[in-house]
Amino acid sequence: MGRYHGLDFTALVSARYASAQLTSKPEARNCRSKQTFPVLRQSTEHRRHESVTLKPAGQRRGYPMAADDIVKSDIPARLDRLPWGRFHTLVVAALGITWILDGLEVTLAGSLAGALKESAVLRFTNTDIGLASSAYLAGAVLGAIFFGWLTDRLGRKKLFFITLTVYLLATAATAASWNIASFALFRFVTGAGIGGEYAAINSTIQELIPARVRGWSDLVINGSFWVGAAAGALGSLMLLNPTMINPEIGWRIAFLIGATLALVIFFMRLWLPESPRWLITHGRVQEAQRVIEGIEHRFEKLPTAHNLPRVHLRPRKNTPLLEVTQVLFKLYRQRTFVGLALMAAQAFFYNAIFFTYALILTDFYGVRPDHVGYYLVPFAVSNFLGPVLIGRLFDTLGRRPMIVFTYIASGLLLAGTGFLFARDLITAQTQTLCWMTIFFFASAAASSAYLTVSETFPLEIRALAIALFYAVGTGIGGIVGPWLFGVLIDTGSRISVFGGYLLGSLLMVLGGAVAWRWGVAAERKPLETVARPLTFIDIG
Repeated sequence: MGRYHGLDFTALVSARYASAQLTSKPEARNCRSKQTFPVLRQSTEHRRHESVTLKPAGQRRGYPMAADDIVKSDIPARLDRLPWGRFHTLVVAALGITWILDGLEVTLAGSLAGALKESAVLRFTNTDIGLASSAYLAGAVLGAIFFGWLTDRLGRKKLFFITLTVYLLATAATAASWNIASFALFRFVTGAGIGGEYAAINSTIQELIPARVRGWSDLVINGSFWVGAAAGALGSLMLLNPTMINPEIGWRIAFLIGATLALVIFFMRLWLPESPRWLITHGRVQEAQRVIEGIEHRFEKLPTAHNLPRVHLRPRKNTPLLEVTQVLFKLYRQRTFVGLALMAAQAFFYNAIFFTYALILTDFYGVRPDHVGYYLVPFAVSNFLGPVLIGRLFDTLGRRPMIVFTYIASGLLLAGTGFLFARDLITAQTQTLCWMTIFFFASAAASSAYLTVSETFPLEIRALAIALFYAVGTGIGGIVGPWLFGVLIDTGSRISVFGGYLLGSLLMVLGGAVAWRWGVAAERKPLETVARPLTFIDIG
């Protein structure tokens, strides 16, 4: 076998041998029975794409499939061989827009900080702003775990509708907040919806996008957060302009805009299919076959493919939490450590700085609250351009070298900028230029953390793994970060804030070092090769 459309099928076929050390334990679990099953062979001249269910003698037909049923399928290879087409673009648009929503939410929270402090109804302090930000992140942590668990059990498609609905209702309710308690509560539930979206959406995108462009597409999708950030910043310029609209009403309209966008997204997702990879591992073979045929039908000219690698698996309805724990902390403990290090570092780095960015401008540089958006727009543009312009290098040069470079470069640049800030050597404008340079690399680094945790663990626990890493990383870096920086800013001391910057810098450098030592070279490899699914019996 050779390469087909840029996909290394030789690596896929040889995975049963080359990855023996990594996969011996799950293979042992999947092959407890000594019973062997016949392998169906077909003439390649007349072979048609299909998934075949092999049953032991006497097994009853029907759905749901029994635990002893064996599925033989080439669906993973058929998904990876597809050229980039309109289908993939629509998937990215309908699912990736989640990050645009999150960017909108986070930017509004930061841009509206001044308006919330000056509100005649709310009268927030800097500590209240930090508390509300932490409530949003706490909701995201718990929502990610709960909805991530459901995503692996009930399916990707069902959950990305549920989580979007939770977000829609909660962000609309935020517009009606009357005090810090109600505002924090609604932000908590909004965060739960967004956290659940991360788990459901990341797993779906990973399983539908071809392996050869999985890195770049994932980074760009995660980087689209900053499209929402730019939109939020521009919107705040109008909504907080007292000559155009009463700021007391403006901040409420800002949250209603987020709910309106969510309603539009709901209808955009109606045409999306369930992940065929998830379907076959749950025994829904005929449905998976219809989905993959529907996807292939969208491509006018697909070359005839013979001898595509097939997988053998024993379907299961769910994976026990005990087995999830064993996979994360025994079989793949090094990958778990890498994921935690990357997620925690980028979460502290981003959330601590971005959630309090408006406070730095207003408290130290005297920028008017309604002018904060002017500084956030170029900052957001730089963040988006980072993954777009250097994201392809994660597929060509490789995951490890690019993750190491972006993490360490971001940390060192932050330390340097923090020193200039502490010495009062930069203005609001030059501070923004420094942020643009730092976060050009940091945006790609943060996106690569999500890429890493979503592609280096088995399919059966992918959504829950994403959720757990997001939860722990965000809990360590995201919840503590905004609160800590809120306290540091309230001191009015540049030296105190510089100490916070140094902490963020150190975490990023350490994250890069961990990736260099234990990172996984997953570039251009099928998901089934990077992390052998727990249900698999054979690959080839």
